Amino acid sequence: MFDFGIAGYQPQWLSRSDDVVREHADRVRGLVGRTLTRVWAVWDRQDDAWFCDCPVLLDFEGEQVEINHHKFDDLSLTWNTIDPGVPPRWPDFDLQWRAEPLPQLHALRGLPLTRVDLLDWGGRGQAWVNGDISFVFATGRVTVFNAMDENGLSFTPPDPRQRCRPLH
Repeated sequence: MFDFGIAGYQPQWLSRSDDVVREHADRVRGLVGRTLTRVWAVWDRQDDAWFCDCPVLLDFEGEQVEINHHKFDDLSLTWNTIDPGVPPRWPDFDLQWRAEPLPQLHALRGLPLTRVDLLDWGGRGQAWVNGDISFVFATGRVTVFNAMDENGLSFTPPDPRQRCRPLH
């Protein structure tokens, strides 16, 4: 299994919203009310840009959820397995973890989490296309979405065509 150059990381890929709810809803529910203390993303030092192939880490007072997208419909949520003090190792890249690398992330730091939504582009039953996970705060949100085989970040409300499934 590919570890994205991150020591000890073992993504757990799920491709159906029901599976994400079954595996992670209880733990996600435990984040609601906790304060976002840090967001980590991998930074390409040579290009001075976000390296969006690696997971995004959100730390809620010591409970770290690690979000990663792969292919066109795989989502991995892992918990407290990645040490952002250890840089990822990828051939031909100079990478490091960076805290709140984007201003919108810095603006959410220190806010309590009010809700977590699983967003998808539909399908019937248990199927989904490009499952996204959205962390909602009183004054904003961050959604880690599938950007076609890598992670993307959005700070706007979901598209009205997306199905929103609360995970709390």
